[in-house]
Amino acid sequence: MARSAASTDARTYLAVDADEAVYRAFAEALARPTHAGPCLVAEDGTEVPLPQELHDVLLQVAQALQAGMGVNVAPLNASLTTQEAADYLGVSRPTLVRLLDAGEIPMSRPNRHRYVRLVDLIEYAERVRQTRASTLDEMAKEADEAGLYDVLDAPPPPMR
Repeated sequence: MARSAASTDARTYLAVDADEAVYRAFAEALARPTHAGPCLVAEDGTEVPLPQELHDVLLQVAQALQAGMGVNVAPLNASLTTQEAADYLGVSRPTLVRLLDAGEIPMSRPNRHRYVRLVDLIEYAERVRQTRASTLDEMAKEADEAGLYDVLDAPPPPMR
């Protein structure tokens, strides 16, 4: 059975300058709060409720197109192989396997292959991002308290 993280149904949508006003109007309509929640209205007037996740996707796509950006839509499997997971995180497969074996990221191992849930990868990436941000904030605070930002009042001298 062949598996792939991204389906072959991936499609890229490019902004069309002539439709910028349409993108803006669509994004504004989606951003407006409604008491009953967002919905689509069919030609016959039937209202179809729009799930929050779909609403968020449509809003993000409309805002990107309005800004002149392209949008790539590709369904992802909920369970990825170690290589697909490593590619998602931008690390090597051996590095990912070490993270899995250390328990940093949950995994399943129904046979000899490891599988990682996409939601667990997203949570791990967010944890790492938050840790890095707080560490950098602390380093900047310590440097400021030590007066390191006051050392140079001009560009540094040229090196050799």
